[in-house]
Amino acid sequence: MQETLSSTTEDVSSKKRGRKAVKENYFDVREENAVRNFLIAETSQEKNKIYNEFLRGPLDKMISSIIRRYKLYRKDMNFEEINMDTHSFLMTKVDKFKPSKNKKAYSYFGTICKNYLMGQIIKDQKETNRKISYEDISSVIEQRPDMMYRIDDDVVENDFVIVEYLKELKKFVDSENLNDNEKKLGYALIDLFDNYQTIFSSADNNKFNKNVILLSLREMTNLSTKEIRGSIKRFKKLYSIIQTKMKN
Repeated sequence: MQETLSSTTEDVSSKKRGRKAVKENYFDVREENAVRNFLIAETSQEKNKIYNEFLRGPLDKMISSIIRRYKLYRKDMNFEEINMDTHSFLMTKVDKFKPSKNKKAYSYFGTICKNYLMGQIIKDQKETNRKISYEDISSVIEQRPDMMYRIDDDVVENDFVIVEYLKELKKFVDSENLNDNEKKLGYALIDLFDNYQTIFSSADNNKFNKNVILLSLREMTNLSTKEIRGSIKRFKKLYSIIQTKMKN
């Protein structure tokens, strides 16, 4: 009897030691499908049902994880308020997601949230640090001859440049002899330019734009900052060539 009990105890102990915990992803195939069903739902009742049953919880977890991981805390707002504010903003961008591009909703939503949170933090900091209002001095400065600059009529619009660059970029990635890192970066750039209007919609600062782009490229390619800077040279050269042609 004692031997049997001892054997049973060893078996149970062995099973406990050998058992691996199953980690369930909070945003997986079910949630990706729910996003697609949400987008094609014809009534607000259908959308609300899908959202409450499949998306509300996972999106809350995603936003909470992003806030903690990147330390995107905002002044004068507690954690719940930051989460709710970001969640509300994200829901205004859900309809912009295009499943036809075969991209993950998880990746798109994550980029939108990081972009928004970083933008809000920068705005908060600007508001805190602003001691002299631009409006108070702008009229005086703008009348100074050394501060005046006339823009030529033939300036190329940013949107037009991006559209043209995207066309050439797709051809370039498919036809040029690129190394693995350059190919990864090329496809990531195509994805960014394809979605630039929604991904960078809340960006109002050049430095912020660069930070968000670099962060996005690192996550999309798994390349280090050094590898990205080394691989992006050929794409910069392509951009310069296209811009020069368009201006001429």
